[in-house]
Amino acid sequence: MNIMWWQILLLTLYAGYQILDELQVYSSLSAPVFAGLFTGLVMGDLKAGLIIGGSMQLTVLGVGTFGGASRIDANSGTILATAFTVALGMNPEQAIAAIAVPVASLMIQLDILARFANTFFAHRIDKLVDDMNYKGIERNFLMGALPWSLSRMTPVFLALAFGGGLVEKVVGYLNGDLKWLGDGLSVAGAVLPAVGFAILLRYLPVKKHFPYLILGFTLTALLGTVFTNMQLLGGSVASVVDDFTGVFNSLPMLAIAMIGFALAAISYKNGQMVPTGPSSHSSSSDSSDEGEIEDDEI
Repeated sequence: MNIMWWQILLLTLYAGYQILDELQVYSSLSAPVFAGLFTGLVMGDLKAGLIIGGSMQLTVLGVGTFGGASRIDANSGTILATAFTVALGMNPEQAIAAIAVPVASLMIQLDILARFANTFFAHRIDKLVDDMNYKGIERNFLMGALPWSLSRMTPVFLALAFGGGLVEKVVGYLNGDLKWLGDGLSVAGAVLPAVGFAILLRYLPVKKHFPYLILGFTLTALLGTVFTNMQLLGGSVASVVDDFTGVFNSLPMLAIAMIGFALAAISYKNGQMVPTGPSSHSSSSDSSDEGEIEDDEI
């Protein structure tokens, strides 16, 4: 399957938009899982897009930036990995390790280039502030979006338009002479989400809230077992009863999310009921460091 021109156009435009959404709009359309969803819809294989997007979302789950630091561009990696997976029939797990992660890492350099290019407009705005030129300030502010968008659109367009042949040869080698390496990349791609969870747990105050960690793990295991057995029961009944049309869906994570929301709401309401009058100030000095993160929790 070849990647059509309209697919390249849509994915290139989305690549340029997603970084702007991440910087200013904050609609969550720049999340890797949405990048996989959108690319899967455009390429005609929603399942592959969600597998790659969800895996990349979990991989960068605990990765954050502070100040002007750059991080891997999981969105661009997801777009290219999903597009080539559908076009060339790759294994999604293999595409994660062979395409998504390397591309996401290489995009750090273009992110830095975009930041450098933006200083041109920043200096122009500084001068326009002194001149009280408000129209010029607005114009240069909007023009500052160009380096960000081009830093994503250009590599995605070039890779989709001209990189198909190279990727096809690499896939051929990975599934042929280097099958051992291709199998290893598939395993690595399946393990990467666990790395994201490990990074997240490393930075969360787990020691302080370990009861919630135990509770979440236990609920996930219990509900997963319950729903799985319900599916097995439904399949068994359907195999012996011709008129049975019931469908048993596996939705343990929805139940986990609702329980987590309930616990968060309870914690928030308990925090709202803490007294804030003069009597509470006397003990504020004794408990001022109660909410601080200790060194071993960072």
